Amino acid sequence: MSDTAGRGGKIIIPAFAVGRTQEIVYALHRLANENRIPSLPIYVDSPLALNVTEVFRLHPECFNDEVARFIAEDKHHDAWGFDRLTYTRSVEESKALNDKHEPMVIIAASGMAEAGRIQHHLANNIGDPRATILLVGYQAQNTLGRRISEKQSPLRIFGEEYTLRAQVEVLHGYSAHADCNELLAWAQALNLPSVRQIFLVHGEPAARSDCASCEAACASVTPLEKSL
Repeated sequence: MSDTAGRGGKIIIPAFAVGRTQEIVYALHRLANENRIPSLPIYVDSPLALNVTEVFRLHPECFNDEVARFIAEDKHHDAWGFDRLTYTRSVEESKALNDKHEPMVIIAASGMAEAGRIQHHLANNIGDPRATILLVGYQAQNTLGRRISEKQSPLRIFGEEYTLRAQVEVLHGYSAHADCNELLAWAQALNLPSVRQIFLVHGEPAARSDCASCEAACASVTPLEKSL
């Protein structure tokens, strides 16, 4: 973030509106409190993310000890609200971000950049060598996010081709899907005679094939047919 700010660029973060955006905002809040990131304006440009954040705030009984302690000690008493953070809801507010040329962070959906306001921000910054595109999680095959992660160029957005000049960074630790072992553990725990077939419909072909071929791990679920 410091390098991008030093170049005068924007940091563009595609993030899912439910869960991922709230995780990123919370992380940035903590980093800001610890003075570990530059004092940049941060925008969450997603009406859905704003609505979801309000739901988070309504349910403090669901917070773990770390988040509850952070909220109690923070001067804002809000994990998802602090001085440099702005939520934008209207289309006009979203478009106005394109007219701001100072360094900033923009978080917008969708997380794999396949739709939503993030595409506008990518189109406006992907060709800027000062900017950074930060991918926070798994990018599925055949998505714009995957093509960016692979640094393909040119990239097609809204039917037009853009040369990738922005810096690309990927954080893998935010992916939240269960892996093969976790899926198999879940299937074993069911142990229901009524389970006749399990369909693996999510993930890349090689990973699904490896999971479905694990006969030993699936032995406790009887009968079980593994289908791709």
